[in-house]
Amino acid sequence: MRSAPVLLAAIVLAAACADTKGAAVTSRRQTLADSADQIAFHGRWLITDQGMQRAQMTTDTAFFFDDNTRVESRGNVRGLFYSSTGVLDAVMTARASTYNMRTGILIATGDVMINSVDGRKLSTPYLKYDQRVNQISSDSAFVLTEPGKEMQGIGFVSDPDMNNVTVFKQKKSKLGPVELPK
Repeated sequence: MRSAPVLLAAIVLAAACADTKGAAVTSRRQTLADSADQIAFHGRWLITDQGMQRAQMTTDTAFFFDDNTRVESRGNVRGLFYSSTGVLDAVMTARASTYNMRTGILIATGDVMINSVDGRKLSTPYLKYDQRVNQISSDSAFVLTEPGKEMQGIGFVSDPDMNNVTVFKQKKSKLGPVELPK
C-alpha cells in the first residue's frame, strides 16, 4: 500500500520534469512591413504641384507600396501645408496617414489636429487633403476653434488654413462678440 503514494509522487515528478517545449507561437496577423516595397524610419517627403511645394510630410515610419506611389505613415505624422505663394498656412498632426501620389490625396486618421498660422484649430478623427484643389475635408465629427469661438459639427470642406469653411451639419457653436453695422 505504501508503494501507491510513492508511485503517484514519481508520476507527478516525472510530469513536472517533462520537456515543455512545444510548437513556436506565431501570429497570423500580417503587418504593413510584411508587404511593403520599402520602409523608411523618420521619413520625410514633399507634396508638390507643378514644381510648387504644397506640403511637407514627416513621420516616424513610412511604408511604401505600389511601386512607391502609395505611402502609409504610422506614428507622429506631421504635415506642413503651404499656400500657392509658398507661405506656411497650417500644421497638421495625426497618428496615421495614407498618401497616394497618383491621385494626390492624403488621408489622415487618429486624433487629427490642424493649427492654422493665425490661431484656428481643427480636430477630427478623419481628414482628407486633395492636393489637386488644395482642399481639406471630412465626413466625420469635428471641432473648429478660434479665439472666443467654437463650432462642432459633422462634415466640412475648407482650404488648409481654414479661411473658407463650408460645414455640412452644425451640431453646436459658441460665438464670440458680434459687431453689428451702424
